Amino acid sequence: MDIQATMVEMGRAARAAARIVAASGVEQRNEALLQIRVALADNREQILSANERDLEAGRASGLDPALLDRLALNAARLDVLEEGLSQVAALPEPIGHITDVRRMPSGIDVGSMRVPLGVIGMIYESRPNVTVEAASLCLKAGNAVILRGGSEAIHSNTALGESIAAGLAAAGLPVQAAQVVPVVDRAAVGALLTMPEYIDLVVPRGGKGLIERVAAESQIAILKHLDGICHVYIDVDADPEKAHRIALNAKTQRYGTCNTMETLLVARGRGGILPHLVAALQEAGVEVRGCAASRQAAPAIVVDAVEVDWATEYLGPILSVKIVEDVDEAMAHIARYGSDHTESIVTENASTADRFLREVDSGSVMHNASTRFADGFEYGLGAEIGISTGKLHARGPVGLEGLTSQKYIVRGDGHIRQ
Repeated sequence: MDIQATMVEMGRAARAAARIVAASGVEQRNEALLQIRVALADNREQILSANERDLEAGRASGLDPALLDRLALNAARLDVLEEGLSQVAALPEPIGHITDVRRMPSGIDVGSMRVPLGVIGMIYESRPNVTVEAASLCLKAGNAVILRGGSEAIHSNTALGESIAAGLAAAGLPVQAAQVVPVVDRAAVGALLTMPEYIDLVVPRGGKGLIERVAAESQIAILKHLDGICHVYIDVDADPEKAHRIALNAKTQRYGTCNTMETLLVARGRGGILPHLVAALQEAGVEVRGCAASRQAAPAIVVDAVEVDWATEYLGPILSVKIVEDVDEAMAHIARYGSDHTESIVTENASTADRFLREVDSGSVMHNASTRFADGFEYGLGAEIGISTGKLHARGPVGLEGLTSQKYIVRGDGHIRQ
């Protein structure tokens, strides 16, 4: 197979399909999502069989248990995918609305309209549920999408892609509006990244190696985050009970996510909360590493935190703890070691909280809340295509609006410029 030619053909087809999807009404796009749900239900046995083939291959190749878990589909996970399609269909129409209309001195009316981006290139690893989630969001926002999943999930993604195509066809939309790349060769990724004439935005989701490769090779705008080094800062004016609950949840509610706390910063005047909190973390199975001051405050911390710890996304049951003088030192630490993802302050001092919210430069900044809330669903976006730590186009959890752009709409009545 000529991979470059295959990808170019997919790109051409996606570009043509994108124009049709963009021109379709929201009722037709919603119908497509609901028909995809029907197809998933009808084809459940085939999907689970295909997934089992991927799991068998993964076990044979020594895939670690965490990756096998991400790869696995089951009845409950398919239920979630099906319900997610209904939820996205129920979201408001994200495109076509004209807002901010102003009458200019010349007499023309100028406004803004939300429009689709065009064709999205999704590059992701392991999790076949991304195939359906990404397709649903892209289609709802009036885009076409090319889906390039990992080689370890090729059979699962192919089966899911067949259900997506069936749903599109049932709703009268082109099946090329959501295409699964049929090859596992890594050259397909390289080809996709060098087709700016067909792809408008690339969204990588996966490990650091994948995202670094996409960032280095892409000739197309990308929406990404590289690391999730998230912080919780417990201020001197923090409520001890709130601080305990928030820090414990931010670390232990789930380990392998990009919005999990990796470093806990504690104001020196609040160091007294550490013994009880460290005990709870250790009871939950977390290895706590601390600076000299935090180890003195909580002798149960027996592992030194070294320089590399402050810049590490563990994605596991490890936490670094540092005692800082005040909010200024906390913000300086975050600016030096953070990844612009999510940071939270725990305090009852409104002015300190306002400073933190205003001055910390991350995609999500929180007050008295766990970093685990940094999620498209929790933000009321319905779902998310990914999280962006960049500063252009979209930032933080990216939902439907992040898959759109805007154009200016001008209305006149024979007006000419003098």
